[in-house]
Amino acid sequence: MKNLLRNILALLLGLFVGGTVNMGIITISGSIIPPPEGTDTTTMEGLKAAMELFEMKHFIFPFLAHAIGTLVGGLLASLIAASHQLKLALVIGAFFLIGGITMVLSVPSPLWFTIIDLGLAYIPMAWIGWKITRRG
Repeated sequence: MKNLLRNILALLLGLFVGGTVNMGIITISGSIIPPPEGTDTTTMEGLKAAMELFEMKHFIFPFLAHAIGTLVGGLLASLIAASHQLKLALVIGAFFLIGGITMVLSVPSPLWFTIIDLGLAYIPMAWIGWKITRRG
């Protein structure tokens, strides 16, 4: 029972901290690489309207947010979990992947970004998070 509770805690903390890292990176991204002039990226409608004006540089921080958030979430879940570390890290990756798919369906993005983001930012980063913590 103790292991089950620890694994649930690992999953919940991995999701929470990974999501917080993701949102933190997204929040600061506009101050490092400003969105195109005259666009409003604070709403979904504004983001959708601005998307055609985005250059490749505007996709760096969204990818980093997704990848680093997932990496941190998977790593943390692996560190805290009493057992099934890889499975829990991959569950974190799957949750974030579902979020990524939801964003792709909600906000149109270039095909190259969709492929790179969905292919590299979630499951592979969760696996790397687990790999970093591997014991033995």
